[in-house]
Amino acid sequence: MQISDLIPWGRDKEKTPASDSGRSTNPLAVLQRDINNVFEDFWHKVESGWNGRTSAIGMFGPSTDVSEADDSIEVSVELPGMTDKDIDISMSGDAITIRGEKKIEHEEKRRGVYMSERSYGAFYRTIPLPPGVDTDKAEATFKNGVLTVALPKTADAQAKVKRIPVKAS
Repeated sequence: MQISDLIPWGRDKEKTPASDSGRSTNPLAVLQRDINNVFEDFWHKVESGWNGRTSAIGMFGPSTDVSEADDSIEVSVELPGMTDKDIDISMSGDAITIRGEKKIEHEEKRRGVYMSERSYGAFYRTIPLPPGVDTDKAEATFKNGVLTVALPKTADAQAKVKRIPVKAS
């Protein structure tokens, strides 16, 4: 076995000993197939976690944007399906932490069929803040699934902003 056999996109499935669709009773072939399935499942979860909304460890990673202007810093977090009651924001001297839990339950009863689905995910983001943020005047709003935290800068921090003109050469 080579390391490339462990990577789903580098493996030629026709050449692996466990590619017989589960028909082999050879214990080594069964072990190989099980190990391959574990790695395939892991890579699938990692890939969907990094470009989707869930990760391999049961947490989801919401999209977060941080922007800075001369007078404030703004943090925006996309949290579809959540309410303001699901979100907790805390600040310590030089960082803001945003936590949340997403719980979705779906239940359906029809013609003798009962279906119940539940999903759960938690997240937290800690964002370091530059010196000069006026934490006493921070405000948070939640609208249409987007949390926006406005963090104004102190007058001192605003006065220290220096613009440097760019000259064409």
